[in-house]
Amino acid sequence: MDNVEWMKGLSPWPEEFGLARMERLLADLGSPQRAFESVHIVGTNGKTSTTLMTAALLHAAGRHVGAYVSPHVRGWSERIQVDGVEIDLDAALARVRPHAAGATQFEVLTAAAFAAFAAAAVDAAVVEAGLGGRYDATNVIDAKVVVLTNVSLEHTEVLGDTREAIAAEKLAVVTPRARVVIGEPEWEPFARAAGARSVEIVSSSNLALAVAAAEAFLEEPVDTAAAMALRVSGRLERRSEQPLEIWDGAHNLAGVGYLIARLPSCAYTIVASILRDKDADAMLRALSQLGGTLVATASDNPRAIPAGELASLARSSFDRVEAVDDPGAAVARARVLAGPDGAVLVTGSLYLLASLSLDA
Repeated sequence: MDNVEWMKGLSPWPEEFGLARMERLLADLGSPQRAFESVHIVGTNGKTSTTLMTAALLHAAGRHVGAYVSPHVRGWSERIQVDGVEIDLDAALARVRPHAAGATQFEVLTAAAFAAFAAAAVDAAVVEAGLGGRYDATNVIDAKVVVLTNVSLEHTEVLGDTREAIAAEKLAVVTPRARVVIGEPEWEPFARAAGARSVEIVSSSNLALAVAAAEAFLEEPVDTAAAMALRVSGRLERRSEQPLEIWDGAHNLAGVGYLIARLPSCAYTIVASILRDKDADAMLRALSQLGGTLVATASDNPRAIPAGELASLARSSFDRVEAVDDPGAAVARARVLAGPDGAVLVTGSLYLLASLSLDA
């Protein structure tokens, strides 16, 4: 079995949350996370865009930069990049595999990223957290800059059932030397309580957060052009103009709200897959503002709500609902329903976009 197939077969969830497995794995690899300075991106929404924009800004300023994001849209190697170029994922996993007994899929990928960044002798790595912060596998770096994008109620069974509790879990990555950038002013006292060296409050836009993070890291102004030119897969991604088709991985109610405010104004035929641990009812009600037709489907993630069940949930919010199990067939059906002059929106989960990309 090659290394990528081996990684795909690992458990995505730990039996118990904690950093002990990750610390042992990195120790066996020679502690590669200590070989570079880092920016740590935590929050509920916007982490990937902020991570990639920050990395682009640092690279444009002359730094050799690694970026680590999750989940992916086009393929697994998308998760680990150096200077905007995807690395050889098989080779990166080969470094880790001999030491990875008992590690989860995310822990293995995170270790592979850190080992790849150390091998490439990057000047900086911009690292997106996975789940939360305190016990996330990425919380083994002593980040020079920490960014908290925003906080919404999500993964409450792990992170806590209030926004305040979730913010505290995410900001647990802060160390006393860290400069913290936040997009919501209410979290300033939490950042200071976590021991931040300084706290900067900026607009909650991904661009503003990335610019502030890069400038805090470099301690000098940056040219925003590199970030403004960046196009992130699966984020307001226009797959077609005539007819209009947009893919966006909005995966919770806050993400749907962000999406709705930025879409071109028209009536959409919507294709959606939603994970079971999200507030599907609220997401569907919000999406119904965009159009009266929904094609329910399911990504290949085991947490995805089955298409038929999602369709049943949607019928109280939409005029027309169909269930199509296969994501590719669901998009094809939506295109037919929308017609040549209509518009299609594919959303609800980044895993849906990843499933479609694999089928393409």
